[in-house]
Amino acid sequence: MLQLRFVWLLSIATAITLFPHSASAQNKYDTGASDTEIKIGNIMPYSGPQSAYAQIGRTEAAYFQMINDRGGINGRRINFISYDDAWSPPKTVEQARKLVEDDEVLLIFGGAGTQTNNAIQKYMNQKKVPQLFVASGGRKFGDYRNFPWTMGWLPTYETEGRIYARYILDNLPHGKIAILYQDDDSGRDYLKGLKDVLGEDATKRMIVAEISYDLSEPTVDSKVVALKSSGADIFFDEASPKFAAQAIKKAAEIGWKPTLFLASISNSVGAVLKPAGLDNSQGIISSNYLKDPTDPTWRDDPAIREWSTFMDQYFPQGDKTSIFTVYGYASAQTLVQVLKQCGNDLTRDNIMKQAANLTHFELGLLLPGIVINTSPTDYYPIEQMQLSRFKGDHGELFGKPISGRTGME
Repeated sequence: MLQLRFVWLLSIATAITLFPHSASAQNKYDTGASDTEIKIGNIMPYSGPQSAYAQIGRTEAAYFQMINDRGGINGRRINFISYDDAWSPPKTVEQARKLVEDDEVLLIFGGAGTQTNNAIQKYMNQKKVPQLFVASGGRKFGDYRNFPWTMGWLPTYETEGRIYARYILDNLPHGKIAILYQDDDSGRDYLKGLKDVLGEDATKRMIVAEISYDLSEPTVDSKVVALKSSGADIFFDEASPKFAAQAIKKAAEIGWKPTLFLASISNSVGAVLKPAGLDNSQGIISSNYLKDPTDPTWRDDPAIREWSTFMDQYFPQGDKTSIFTVYGYASAQTLVQVLKQCGNDLTRDNIMKQAANLTHFELGLLLPGIVINTSPTDYYPIEQMQLSRFKGDHGELFGKPISGRTGME
């Protein structure tokens, strides 16, 4: 009897001793994750011609600090490592290798730029390290068949180009279009979406000038003068912030008053329209998927108030008139949701699995009616936008959210 009692007590003691190890064994980690930490890499243009986008990276860093102050994600702190690439693809490659091979991050999140992310896409997929929620609307960042470890976040540039084309056909069917575009995949994606919806006949009849610019150029002033000389009464300003502001300002200086369409990548009051001159920006049409903090419509909106409180506490030096701070906050929220869904399985494979399993995910900073949906065969999280017209000191939304998705697999 005593012998049986001893065996029973020994069994209980063994179970108690092994229990913590059993629980720990349920956790699954890849490089960059542990019981206490999640390492996230990021690459941003903190310097160079596209440094306006640096607000995104700084907002994300502040957001993750807030998450850490609140206990982290499932008890794990985020170690956010962000490097500058000055918007130079060779530098992006160097920084990506440093993050993956030296810092040993779990994933790279939210890197900005089409050409810069193009430069590391094959490397990231060969290494099987998530290149998640790329800050570019390049169509190839949703190519799940060829690049299963890469996913974008914002609507594609093709989507946006299609939306503008539909508006033009419905409201300005006899217009003549002049286009300024960045000489890279982003600019070409915009043009493809625009021309796909216009169709061959309307494209030949309506587009009277197309001029590209390179990021190494100091100004696009002479190009705007040339576009005006085409006789166009519609100006499609597909330019990044610095050059978009130059183009708006120059058009006003030379007395050119076309219907001006501004790409959403530059639809920021603080970063573009103020430098261009608010008087020069009146009537500009653009597209939106995020709530503009300068729009009084959202003054009492709970999500904007939450973002504003966050800015005051964690990023007081940030620009509250810039849509890029809203973007950084919302994209970081999306990553946090993915990591929460991962639970204790913080493997790279599960991260991509959860990123491709966002079903009707609502973010307060997205415009009403716009939600995030992904699946194993849909790597385009946001696929709707709403048009706005700049008036006074902010954009005014009109119409309803529009999908530009056609022929995207």
